[in-house]
Amino acid sequence: MINNLIFEDKEIILVGTAHVSKESVDLVKSIIEETHPDSVCVELCESRYQSIRQQGRWQNTNIIKVIKEKKTFLLLSNLILASFQKRIAAKLDVQPGQEMIQAINSAEDVGAVIHLADRDIRVTLARVWRTMGLFNKLKLIFQLLLSMGEVGEISEEDIEKMKQQDVLEAVLEEVGKTMPAIHKTLIDERDLYLTEKIRQAPGKKIVAVVGAGHVPGIKKNIDKSIDLAPLEVSPPKSRSAVILKWAIPVFIGLMFVYGFFAGGTRAGTDMLTWWIVANGLLAGLGATLAFAHPFTILASIIAAPLTSLNPMIAAGWVSGMVEAFTRKPKVKDFEKLPDDILSFKGFWRNKVTRILLVVLFTNLGSSLGTFVAIPLMARVL
Repeated sequence: MINNLIFEDKEIILVGTAHVSKESVDLVKSIIEETHPDSVCVELCESRYQSIRQQGRWQNTNIIKVIKEKKTFLLLSNLILASFQKRIAAKLDVQPGQEMIQAINSAEDVGAVIHLADRDIRVTLARVWRTMGLFNKLKLIFQLLLSMGEVGEISEEDIEKMKQQDVLEAVLEEVGKTMPAIHKTLIDERDLYLTEKIRQAPGKKIVAVVGAGHVPGIKKNIDKSIDLAPLEVSPPKSRSAVILKWAIPVFIGLMFVYGFFAGGTRAGTDMLTWWIVANGLLAGLGATLAFAHPFTILASIIAAPLTSLNPMIAAGWVSGMVEAFTRKPKVKDFEKLPDDILSFKGFWRNKVTRILLVVLFTNLGSSLGTFVAIPLMARVL
């Protein structure tokens, strides 16, 4: 898919590709070699570009820092998306993102500037996450996990369908059907971002290599005024989310106070027991499902009843830190990461991804424990 666009004094050759297609690789190579552009734009952000150029990047990952900065879900999502793409590419005997790799190599061969045009994937995922409620977040998590088993049925013919979407879309397609906000963040916003970054590329002749699904949006926006600043930040939490974050602990605290004063010591003690049991056991169950270390499971059971009353701390962060210290990832775990993420079993076997899963599942268990505990506590009254 080739489109010739003009913006001011620049000639833009827009090449729409499928991200796992041999034909797309050949097309990109021939276009760049024939046109000798001044710049080649690729649908990559800095982090994804470095993942192509620096194969050993995982060895520099600070898993403790990831947990402290609350980026566990973003990293886990990124790994699952990478797994999805790599397994499709392996089935079709192509390298993941080979058309982007070819664009980079061909650009270097003809002396063109390599211009990164896509928004940082961490920003994109963060913006997706902020637009979703709790139910849809859970739905998204399980959609991502289930996507790990959907590669077997993909054939060469299915690649034609994938030309209309990128990997992010493919994995989140089912969720996106009922959530227009996801489509807006994944596609519409990135259409705008890609358009402006392509227009900013140096030189008069530009070849832009993007997923075919972005071509209509880029063509539509090519002459529009675009401000990138609002697209590069994570939206603030909604006021209702902030209020709810503090309202639940306050409500539970008032339940305890009322229970002790209205129902006496026995009622208050029973309420406290239900709270500890529901939170602790379900958080511990979550850690267990992630195959956490026994010390980690114990830590999650102890921490959950306390962290659930503190909006600033999550039980998963505690269990993740304990897991990271008790089963500290070694260099070989990071080296095996590209292969381990290719299978469901590998995600649980590798110490790096297991820590991420421990954080995720402990938090889910603790959250569920809170909603289970409230009606149980109310029955005591």
